[in-house]
Amino acid sequence: MKIPKKTNRYCPFCRKKTEHKIKLVGTGAKRGTLKRGSLQRGRKRGLNRGKGNLGKWGSKPAVSKYKRKTKSTKKTNIMYTCQICKKSHYQKKGKRTGKVLQE
Repeated sequence: MKIPKKTNRYCPFCRKKTEHKIKLVGTGAKRGTLKRGSLQRGRKRGLNRGKGNLGKWGSKPAVSKYKRKTKSTKKTNIMYTCQICKKSHYQKKGKRTGKVLQE
């Protein structure tokens, strides 16, 4: 998917159509390692050690490479910056694309 460097779009701050600069930004922060239910938190609390059934942390069969879920593409996150008021806003929905090129 080719993206132009500038485009005319509606600016919600100016409330009119203005020229916007386009910038590709990251899709978001990674999930924290010590969130509730994470393996690292369970290990730190000692939930995966000791006698008896280990439950969630017990031995599990290896997942075959065909069942392993991988995403081949990422959604693009495009930020638009108004050239008049210099305020930025995002597009509502990211498009899943194979290749993103900045023209």
